[in-house]
Amino acid sequence: MLKLTILVLCALSLASCGPRAFTKGDYENPETTNLLNDQFSESDMQHMSKKLVDSLVASKPIAKADKPPVVMVTKLENKTDEHIDTQSIMDMIKVDLGKSGAVAFVDKEARDDVSKEYDYQNSGMMDQATIHSKGKQTGADYIINGRLDSITQEVGKDKTVYYKITLYLTNLNTNVSVWQDHDQIRKVFQKRRISE
Repeated sequence: MLKLTILVLCALSLASCGPRAFTKGDYENPETTNLLNDQFSESDMQHMSKKLVDSLVASKPIAKADKPPVVMVTKLENKTDEHIDTQSIMDMIKVDLGKSGAVAFVDKEARDDVSKEYDYQNSGMMDQATIHSKGKQTGADYIINGRLDSITQEVGKDKTVYYKITLYLTNLNTNVSVWQDHDQIRKVFQKRRISE
């Protein structure tokens, strides 16, 4: 009986040392703060994007325009040491700007698709009354771009991570930056032992 008990305990011990995986989950509101680790998170992106969009919508070139200016959202340069999907940040900014109704967009990413569609529509395969021809696209009035910076400081068990997003609105006619703003956050962490 003692041998059987030892065998069962050994088997249970070995089973508990096997690989582990996250096997059960649940949905959570994506707008709640998520600071699971010290890296850039969706909470950071949401917080910073909202403030920058609010600032841009209130800026003179946008708020005082007779009609919604046409803008092109380009790139956000990642100057951090992390792999951060900056396209996702710019997509969030673009969607939130679109919801405001303050601007209209030209889609840089769709240009190749549009060009191919023009070629197809003018190939003789389509009803001439329904085709669209080249030379009628709307040009952008402004370009929005920017950069993402970070500074990390670590002393003993304490760590701070600072992020700053800077955006620029550049007039395409003059190449003059007519609006610029940044938003910044700093997060504080303490190193501790991870327990089961």
